[in-house]
Amino acid sequence: MHPHIAALYNSALKPSRLIIGLMSGTSLDGLDVALCKITGAGLNTQIELLNFTTVNYNADYKGKIKQVFAKRECDLEHLTLLHPWVGKYHGEIVQQCLAQWQVNPADIDVIASHGQTIYHCPQSQHNHSDFNHGTLQIGDSDQIAVTTGITTIGDFRQKHIAAGGEGAPLAVYGDYLFFSSRNENRILLNMGGIANLTFLPKSGAADAVFSSDIGPGNTIMDAYVQRHFTNMHYDENATIAKAGTVNTRLLTALCDNPFFALKMPKTTGPEVFNLAYLAAAQHASNTEHLSHQDVLATLNRFTAQVIANALNNCAKNAPDCVVYASGGGVHNLLLMQHLVALCPTIKDFHNTQALGVNPDAKEAVLFAILANECLAGEQRLLDNQTQGIAGITLGKVSFAD
Repeated sequence: MHPHIAALYNSALKPSRLIIGLMSGTSLDGLDVALCKITGAGLNTQIELLNFTTVNYNADYKGKIKQVFAKRECDLEHLTLLHPWVGKYHGEIVQQCLAQWQVNPADIDVIASHGQTIYHCPQSQHNHSDFNHGTLQIGDSDQIAVTTGITTIGDFRQKHIAAGGEGAPLAVYGDYLFFSSRNENRILLNMGGIANLTFLPKSGAADAVFSSDIGPGNTIMDAYVQRHFTNMHYDENATIAKAGTVNTRLLTALCDNPFFALKMPKTTGPEVFNLAYLAAAQHASNTEHLSHQDVLATLNRFTAQVIANALNNCAKNAPDCVVYASGGGVHNLLLMQHLVALCPTIKDFHNTQALGVNPDAKEAVLFAILANECLAGEQRLLDNQTQGIAGITLGKVSFAD
């Protein structure tokens, strides 16, 4: 047996494993690094978050990524060079974190890397009849493995595509294994660049679980702030939005998109919901004259409206639903206030800290869970083809040498 295979085998047999989860979202704010101690597997999964940090990306990283991010046409040479460059950079960040945490790299079983999404392209979006779904994440896991000396599991979304899914959202697998409860109907709501949800019935029935993208989370708001406000990456504390007034004509135009009428599960991305989308809505509603404050107030309400519509739809047949939110959106108090007001049938709103997981770390933790299942999962616990949830093992293994 090759030593690398033997090491994986031994890791799989251990009662618990140390796994580093990496997540870099469409907001391009930074790399989330979560050091997790994961015990067991499947529905017996237990997680202890030992360390967590977000390493903010510098202007150079953001500039390089934005040259290709969510663009139908780009410089192919630049994209090709970015793939290993991002992987090496993420590996170096992991090294820095381990040194800061005084953790020996040899003690880590595997790294779980999501990579950096560059383009997401479900069939409903591209409309090419001869192609199925597609999605592309860069940040070569071989580079991470070689840079850190730690076996890395990455490229999780491609197996979902191969099994007939759209490559997202993958949160459903970890949500089901770790956050399911027999005491309440739960909705796990993540509000990153794009918002998505997982519905977890208290019945525990796998065939009643579903997950879907909802629409824009922070993506348009953040892009608007970055374009119009110098040295600002987002509307901190919704200060700008709070100073404005929601424009109903613009709100109506923003909500006028066929995506919102599609049945769940569905996926989308900044390829659709971006500043060009906002500009088209302003043109259609004759609201190009609005102040920045009014635009951001309306975008904030727009995000809340599409999320609330999805939450209310989920709660129709599941009384006393409790929402547990994560992602950057939980820090936008105006957005959260809108959600509470627009969702009278939701029993309560919390963030995932109430379930023991830092809401900023949740996505990185979930990819650590996926890597743990790749190593130690024994059976297909979640297989719901009607909801696009395939009973599959996700991730590709990259050895350090």
